[in-house]
Amino acid sequence: MKTWETLKTTYKVSDFISWQRSQTLVLSPSFQRRPVWQPGAKSYLMDTILRALPMPILFLRDRKTDLARLTPVREVVDGQQRIRTIFSFIDTTLLKDYKPERDDFTIQKTHNKALAGKRFSDLDESMKQDILDYTFSVHVLPSGVGDQEILEIFARMNSTGVKLNAQELRNAKFYGEFKTSMYQLASEQLQHWRDWGIFTEYNIARMDEVEATSEFAILILKGLTGKTQAGIDRMYKEKEEKYPERTEVEQRFTTVMDIIADKLGEKMRFLPFRKQTMFYHLFLIIYNLSYGINFQLVSKNERKPISANQIDLIKRAAEKIEEQKGAPPEVIQSVARRTTNLNSRTTVFDYFKREAGVG
Repeated sequence: MKTWETLKTTYKVSDFISWQRSQTLVLSPSFQRRPVWQPGAKSYLMDTILRALPMPILFLRDRKTDLARLTPVREVVDGQQRIRTIFSFIDTTLLKDYKPERDDFTIQKTHNKALAGKRFSDLDESMKQDILDYTFSVHVLPSGVGDQEILEIFARMNSTGVKLNAQELRNAKFYGEFKTSMYQLASEQLQHWRDWGIFTEYNIARMDEVEATSEFAILILKGLTGKTQAGIDRMYKEKEEKYPERTEVEQRFTTVMDIIADKLGEKMRFLPFRKQTMFYHLFLIIYNLSYGINFQLVSKNERKPISANQIDLIKRAAEKIEEQKGAPPEVIQSVARRTTNLNSRTTVFDYFKREAGVG
């Protein structure tokens, strides 16, 4: 059985620049995909570097030494688009096939407000230094590994048996305003998700809490709707570049979560609302009491106070569902089946409104 000794090391951005300038780096081997990253993805990458956050391992392969120049040659096996993005940001002359319409980009406001619209030449010296000194974790395959074997290596790496879910796919596809907002809001509530038992660590690792946050944002933007993955995708796409309601939606989402924390926080883990379907309806009824569903989304709409009695009525209504006693059968069935179509959600919502004394 053939085995390979892989070198595990680190290299700086400046190392890749030096290799590219000396023509000892092969950026686009024949089996690599062509560059397809959108400006948002490129901006997100540069912000990741500026914040000194880690990113996935790069894979290189040694090639036979160039006998004419007596220099070693390396090629990028996995990470071409990351390296290409960095080159185009720092110095476009590093790319032999540079095309402005494809390669030009600046840092976007949604990723870094302080650096919005800036290029490498616009940054101060310390930031330039941080980029050039950013360190990648790198695995270097020996020159004897052939293309077919590289394809087999990556097939094995991707054969985890765990298919990407819808939110993980969105995370890889979108980099704009709505996506950035959803991940920010979800992360700000991380301790609540954990303390209240809404999401397990596995759920959080699979970005389920981000998908739920996206549902709440859609609720605020559009009112009560059914849940479909295609519908969530459309919202990410629609608000990718422009999201004028962002500040208001973020403020309302945070306010509702604060109300839940204040009124129910310590008890949440022991209430029916610890279940995701029930938590959606808790957020829904609290939001309705505070702002009203389908009301115009403007900041001048003042939040209505919620009484302690209303909170008690909502809790009792939820307990009737969990105990399957006292709540209408259609409500109990909708929650038990965790149905997310509009009719089922409306049935449960109407029940909570009646129980809370809301017309």
